[in-house]
Parts: sequence; C-alpha cells; structure tokens
Amino acid sequence: MELAIKVSVSAQYAFTMTVIAHFSDIHVDGEDRSAERTSRIVRYLKALRTSVDVVLVTGDLADHGAESEYERMAELLDLPGPVLYCPGNHDSREPLRKVLLREAPHGAPVNKAYQISGTLFLMCDSSIPDRDDGRLAERTLDWIESELVASAALPAFVCFHHPPVTLGIPYVDAIRQFATDRLARLIARHDNVVAVLCGHAHTPASTTFGGKPLLVAPGVVSTLMLPFESDALVDESLPPMLALHILDEERRLTTHFRVVP
Repeated sequence: MELAIKVSVSAQYAFTMTVIAHFSDIHVDGEDRSAERTSRIVRYLKALRTSVDVVLVTGDLADHGAESEYERMAELLDLPGPVLYCPGNHDSREPLRKVLLREAPHGAPVNKAYQISGTLFLMCDSSIPDRDDGRLAERTLDWIESELVASAALPAFVCFHHPPVTLGIPYVDAIRQFATDRLARLIARHDNVVAVLCGHAHTPASTTFGGKPLLVAPGVVSTLMLPFESDALVDESLPPMLALHILDEERRLTTHFRVVP
C-alpha cells in the first residue's frame, strides 16, 4: 500500500530558527562584472520563499576603497532585511563609515555589534591599512570580550575578513590573520560563541578555531583555486556562491552552500 505524505511548508519550519546569508569579496568597482555577479546574489535572495533574517558580507566590499564604490555597492545590496558589513584588505575605513554606516569618517577599526533575531553578531575589523594580511587590534579584542560578556545569554557569531588559520592555500595563508593566540583563547572561553565567520579566501571552506566551527564564505567576484586543482590562481568563469547558515533552537548550526548561476 502506497502512503502519500504531505507536509506543509509552515509545518516543516514550526520550530524557531535563524537563517543567515553569508558571502564575501564582492570587490565592487567601476566595471560591470562585479556588479553583475553581486546582482545575481541579490536576485537569489529576493526570490527566496521566506526572507533570511540577516545578510553578512565579510569584507572586500569595494575593490579600491573608493567612496563611489561603496555608493554603488549600497545600491546593489538593496535587500529588505538587515545587511551587516566588516572591512577587508581592499576596503578603506573612512568612506565605508561615511557611506554604509552613515557615520563621521575616521580611521579607527570598524567594529559593530548587532542583536538580530535573538542572536549577537560581532562584525570585527581585521584589516591593517595599506596591507593585505590581517590582525585584530588589542582594542578590538577587548571589545569582543566585553560584548560577549554583556550578551552571554545570546548565541553569538564572531565575524571578520581574514581567516585566523591556514587553509592549505599558499597565497591566502601568506596574507591571513596573524597573532591569533588571544583570539583563540577568547573564542574557546565563551560558550555562547556558535561559530567564527570570515571571507578573504574566495572559496568556501570549513574548519575549526578555538574549538568552534570556522566557516569561510565563498567569494562572489571569483573563486580561488586549490594548488592541486590548477596552475591558475583564480577562476573567474565559475559562478558566484553564498553560504546559508541555519541556527536552530538548540543552537546547532548547519551550513548549506549555494551556487548562483
């Protein structure tokens, strides 16, 4: 006897969950290519049956850190829900603050805390002006600690641009985030940290850091090749991708990666 089972969409998702869209390295400039690839991500998100709770863009928002690039990026990322940013090595703090955060421009690290859907998102600045590698300033580490303590009851994501570990890709590993011992201890010490999220590598990856998941977002503008895949550093023909992180009511995190043709 064949049994037909029908489950409504609402019944499938009767439990509480937070859905996070995460991508990185869009490198918006004055050309059409990066804008077109970013627009594909936006169209995908707008077409979802249910909007995500938050969108995270973990750095290299602009290609040259120009004010006009941030203005164009803001137009491209016209989404109904909150869009959170942190800077990467191609970004510039002053115009990012002026255009995206609507703040008086200044050169201090761009660190922002947000509480969305009962979840804490710490968008941290791992950039070092005029350098490609990264490091969290001591004041940033102090700030992360204080925010995690103040919101200890909330699940938390610590987000920045540069991976704090090697990923097995020599080019990226040479310009990753360094001096990470204190950060690792901090992440390990705070039980409310669900995961660490970053970008910079232009390829989706998952590993661990401080005993927690470390999830690397795909790059929108291009895909970086592993050294045993190709002699080429990047493949610009591959389609953009994004990560969808699902945090359930038991604080279990599941990540799905989606190609956006």
